[in-house]
Amino acid sequence: MMRTSLMIANSLAVVGLTVGMFAATPAVADDQLTVTAGGGSFQQVLRKVIFDPFSKASAIKINEAEYDYSNAKIRAMVETKTVSWDVVYASESQIQQLCAEGTIETIDWKRLGLDRDKFEGDYTECGVPVIDSATVVVYDRDKLPNGPRTIADFFDLKKFPGKRGLYKSAPVEWALIADGVPAKDVYKVLNTPEGIDRVFKKLDTIKKEIVWWTAGAQPMQLLADGQVVMTDAWHGRVYDAVKNSGKHFEIMWDAAVLNGNAWIIPKGTPRLDDAYKFIAFASTPQAQAGVVNNTAYGPTNKDAIALVDATVQPHLPNNHMSNAFRIGASFWSEKGDELRQRFTAWLAK
Repeated sequence: MMRTSLMIANSLAVVGLTVGMFAATPAVADDQLTVTAGGGSFQQVLRKVIFDPFSKASAIKINEAEYDYSNAKIRAMVETKTVSWDVVYASESQIQQLCAEGTIETIDWKRLGLDRDKFEGDYTECGVPVIDSATVVVYDRDKLPNGPRTIADFFDLKKFPGKRGLYKSAPVEWALIADGVPAKDVYKVLNTPEGIDRVFKKLDTIKKEIVWWTAGAQPMQLLADGQVVMTDAWHGRVYDAVKNSGKHFEIMWDAAVLNGNAWIIPKGTPRLDDAYKFIAFASTPQAQAGVVNNTAYGPTNKDAIALVDATVQPHLPNNHMSNAFRIGASFWSEKGDELRQRFTAWLAK
């Protein structure tokens, strides 16, 4: 991805600031820290903006791992005392569930040397916020010039015939909003058996036209290949496809679902000190701005906003909040397993 002069300056600033941080505690040359994220274009950005500069500043090698944002492996490692992932990039709902279970470390903000009040998000007890991402509807404007305008259009097969791409998890919020429930009331309705029944009744109307995806790169490929006329996707993937691959994809921001993401530390890592050093490095305003300028994800460190390039600002989810809503992380933490079981049964019908 093209680097702006601001990006270069910011990366240099991060390295300069952090060299001093690590000078007092030099690392052994063969030290390494395993950092786990979701792969793809986002992880490439993390490598350029954070992983490589951190390694140069600290002499701690980053060993990268990838996962599917499932909590299962994190739990298994902690329960069996075989923790090999030292720092993990996780979603807001994941963090709340893992924190309640005691599977991840409670963050010592003084140890990080960071001001907790500078970070957006209500999940800072066990995580250090990285960015805000948004799940959105996207379409190819060359193939669908009069594309969808509301989430109800996603469910309207008469107005927009053709296949829909969907992440393989029930889009319960969208189903209710498309069925007439105001976004502000979605989780209140979802907390009732009737609300859940209403979700799957709405999903029944498009079930035969759904192409399910499980990896972040898939929806862009499905759209590019014409296998679907529209799909849900993580908005940073859309930004990357437009900016770096020349795709004419368009985001429909109505009912965009905002989800916070943060760095977490699985309980029992033998590299706790290095994990804290990494997170402190990755959470500076300069580092966050570097990520944002390459991805258009929303910054969570308030001091990073001033460092975001003006050309990127219009693409940030922070600037589309009038039609968006934040995911109900507490709801998913409490009801997620039950809903996933219902979804699996529904798929099998």
